[in-house]
Formats: sequence, C-alpha cells, structure tokens
Amino acid sequence: MSASDDYDIDDSSAPLIEHLAELRTRLIHSVIAFIIGMVICFTVWNPIFNFLTEPLCSAMAERGQDDCGLILIKLQEGFFVAISISLLGGLVLGFPFISYQLWRFVAPGLYKNEKGAFLPFLISSPVMFFLGAAFAFYVVTPLAFDFFLGFQQAGTLVGEGPEGENGIAAIAFQGSAQEYLSLTIKFIVAFGLCFQLPVLLTLMGKAGLVSSEGLGNVRKYAVVAILVLAALVTPPDVITQVILFVVVYGLYEISIFLVRRVEKKRDEKLREEGYFDDEDEEDLL
Repeated sequence: MSASDDYDIDDSSAPLIEHLAELRTRLIHSVIAFIIGMVICFTVWNPIFNFLTEPLCSAMAERGQDDCGLILIKLQEGFFVAISISLLGGLVLGFPFISYQLWRFVAPGLYKNEKGAFLPFLISSPVMFFLGAAFAFYVVTPLAFDFFLGFQQAGTLVGEGPEGENGIAAIAFQGSAQEYLSLTIKFIVAFGLCFQLPVLLTLMGKAGLVSSEGLGNVRKYAVVAILVLAALVTPPDVITQVILFVVVYGLYEISIFLVRRVEKKRDEKLREEGYFDDEDEEDLL
C-alpha cells in the first residue's frame, strides 16, 4: 500500500469525536421517538389494557364467569399499570424509527455487499418478534389462563352442605391488574425473543461463527436446552410446554436450513472468484 493510499484512508476516516457525536444524535432521536410513543400510549392505555385482557375474559366466559374484573391491591397500582402499558407501547411504536436510526449510524461504515447482508436481518428481526408475540397472545396465553383458572372451585354457605358437614370454601379468581399485566408481558416478550432464534443463528452463520454441520451435531443438546426453556417461560401446563417446545425446535431446524443456504451461497461465490474449485472440495471430503 502506498503513502497516498494511507493518506486517502486517513482522510476519509471520521475522527472518533465525530462518531461519538453521531451516536449521541441517533440516541437522542431514538429516545425522543420512544417518549412520543409512550405519551401516545399513555393517553389510550385503557383500550390497550382491554385488548390485553381479552384472553383472560374469553377464558373466564368459557367457564361461565361473566365478571372479568381485576382488582387494584395498592392505591398506586392503577398508575403503574398505565406506565407499564405506556413503556411497552412506546417501545413498539418507536421501534421502527429506532431501527432506522441504528441503520443510519451503522450503514456509512459498511461496504455495499455488507449493507445488502445486514439490512434483511434488521428488517426480519422485528417481524419475527411480532410473530412470536402474536403467537404468545393468541395461542399460549388462552391455554395458560384456562389452566390457571382450573384451580377455582365453587363454595357453599354454612349449613347448606350435606347433612352433618360444613360448607365448602370457595376458591375464586380475584386477580391483581398489575400481576396479570406482568404475566402477559412476560409471555409476549419471552416468545418474541424465542422467535429471534432463526435470525440470530443465520446471522452467526453468515459471520462464520456457526455452521449447519455444527448445529446439527449439537441437536441433542439443543433439545435439552429447549425443554428447560419451555419449563421456565411457561406455566406448569404440559400442553403449553409441548407447544413451546415444538415451535422453538421447529425454529431451530429452520435455522439449520437457513445457515446451510448461507454456506452454499458463500461457497458458490468463492468458487466464482477462484478461491477454491471442485477438486479441492473433493480432496477435503
């Protein structure tokens, strides 16, 4: 490399202080977008809360319980419920703009082919998260809430039971609004993160950190890890745990397929550029 080339590189490289200033600007814009989304959701937190309680109300209605009320155990609990909904809603509404700010900060430092490789993952990540969140909300939470509500029992008044026996104590659900919201958000976030598995492993495969062969060889360990994950993020309900295991394991197999495709395309590109030919590949086999 000549001295002029070194000069061109140094001349085109922004000083560290400029990169930090650019990062600060992107972070400020992201925080502003998050706050705006949070304020919007705070003004309509009641409809959002009604939407989030739909699985619980449906499960109670199927059991003949028309009263779907939740209680406030603490005086300030209603306010914190609204804040929790606002935080989640602000993140959801602001995420597209935040992702755009991340792209604007990273893109200038990438080559054209690197931009083409990174952008699909930046787009697919929120898509897969929303798919996982929707799966949790529409499939998992109704099953989980139906399981929990199954521990209720009807009671009798004293003297109305069988002769010589006392009344039976009733077990009725009187849920805390904050506890219910916390459990629902836990399901949504957990499944949204689980659905990031293909994106993460495919990106690692594109970077050469994992291979399809390696992922296939550790399949039995992955099964154990997925079983442990299903036991941690779902209630002690066999049906819900089986559903999570099947879904996450299916995503793992999809990840192996996607990594294999990435490797195939990379080998084809290297072969076109003359880095290795078919004879060298046969020798390695």
